[in-house]
Amino acid sequence: MDLNVKDEVAALNLGKKIRGLRTQQGLTLQVISDRTGLSKPQLSQIENNIAAPPIATLIKISKALGVKISHFFQDQTSEERIVVVRKDERHGLKKLSHHDHDYSEIGYRYESLAYPMDDKHMEPFIVEFAPHEESKHFYNNHKGEEFLFILEGRLEFKGGTTSQILEAGDSIYFDSSISHALRAIDVPAKALVIVFTPK
Repeated sequence: MDLNVKDEVAALNLGKKIRGLRTQQGLTLQVISDRTGLSKPQLSQIENNIAAPPIATLIKISKALGVKISHFFQDQTSEERIVVVRKDERHGLKKLSHHDHDYSEIGYRYESLAYPMDDKHMEPFIVEFAPHEESKHFYNNHKGEEFLFILEGRLEFKGGTTSQILEAGDSIYFDSSISHALRAIDVPAKALVIVFTPK
């Protein structure tokens, strides 16, 4: 039987890992809120596995806690400089859909592709974007850069004054500090997404 989204979030233990790091460092929700710009209720929902955090939110939380985003997908860290992640070993939110009631504002699901390596400069993901109305765009931003290579479907990118329709085989590279939004058009779209965040 397929897990529902809440079960998947709980299975990843994202909230538990975030709360564990925060309390280990003696930090309050208010401190993390101040460092990330996220509200205390939003952080509390994430820590209690009620809300699924988008990639950009996880990046902000990881920076506030002084770890890489991959830390949240690991059971243990690896000192290896070469890691292989088999297709059935990917960790992420695999069932996330724009139409899931509790997570409608996120609009995508993602799987981490290189989580065993802790100290790295890039974070690669496979991301599936759900189609939704243009009026329901969810904008995000974080320090760094992003690269997307479209694998399937059509994706609309909006960022700054730019609006682009991307199709399978197209790619886009952008400064992710620019507020940006992505949505699939008509049917779900899939992309390889590589996120770079400066130290």
